[in-house]
Amino acid sequence: MTPSEDAQLALLLEVAGTPKPGNVDRERDLPDLRFEHFLAGTVGAGEGLRSAADGAPVGEAFERAVEGMSRQSGGNTQFGALLLLVPLVGAAAADDLSPDGATRVVEDTTVEDAANFYRAFDHVDVFVGDPPEDADALDVRRGSDAVPAVRERELSLYDVLALGDDDDDVAAEWTGGFERTFWAADRLADFEGPASGRAARVYLELLAREPDTLVATKHGRKAAESVRVRAQEALEGGPAVVEAFAESLVADGINPGTTADVTAAALFVALARGEVSV
Repeated sequence: MTPSEDAQLALLLEVAGTPKPGNVDRERDLPDLRFEHFLAGTVGAGEGLRSAADGAPVGEAFERAVEGMSRQSGGNTQFGALLLLVPLVGAAAADDLSPDGATRVVEDTTVEDAANFYRAFDHVDVFVGDPPEDADALDVRRGSDAVPAVRERELSLYDVLALGDDDDDVAAEWTGGFERTFWAADRLADFEGPASGRAARVYLELLAREPDTLVATKHGRKAAESVRVRAQEALEGGPAVVEAFAESLVADGINPGTTADVTAAALFVALARGEVSV
């Protein structure tokens, strides 16, 4: 399969994994977000992912993928996952799918890449926290209205994400060598059985290792740490405990979305390296 096909398959396998506490999976919908929305978002993102594999600039490919993803009625399904996948697809297409290779891709991003990143926010509502102090002009919620400030400050997309890497798992992957992504890809290779089942297990392991930053942004750091501890207890408690944990997070409206994003990225790496197959 091509890198773009592996990326789409990774998105499909991620949402198909179950139970995936707090997030949509093939057995659980959220009130306004359904399994089918993720399937449609994956199809829509295909053009952007193909352009990434063909060598398009990261920002252009990402904005195109998000625009396509947004053509379904559920809203934001895979924004964060695509932000991880686009540079990874580029690295894979260059035969350099490694932490160093992915880092080279993101460090080579430009001001125009950053501009297209901001334009992507015009296509879909994304829940984000407040911008860093003294960076109101760079608030991603401004979408394309922030592009003049990006140009004035001559910020690359890597620079923009570095502003928030303390508070966002996806940004931290960009600036930290995709550490969690490649760790999780190695864990996927350690297990046997269906890829979606392995993904659900690794998702839970990721959630047990570090507090999810989307949960922290929406519900506070204490809630995110509580979810991390409960994920560890679920891992130790077995399938019934995991199911109960999954149901309780859905009932409480807590969705660890950035952990799902990293899981999708890890699936891509494992698929592209031939360590997971379907």
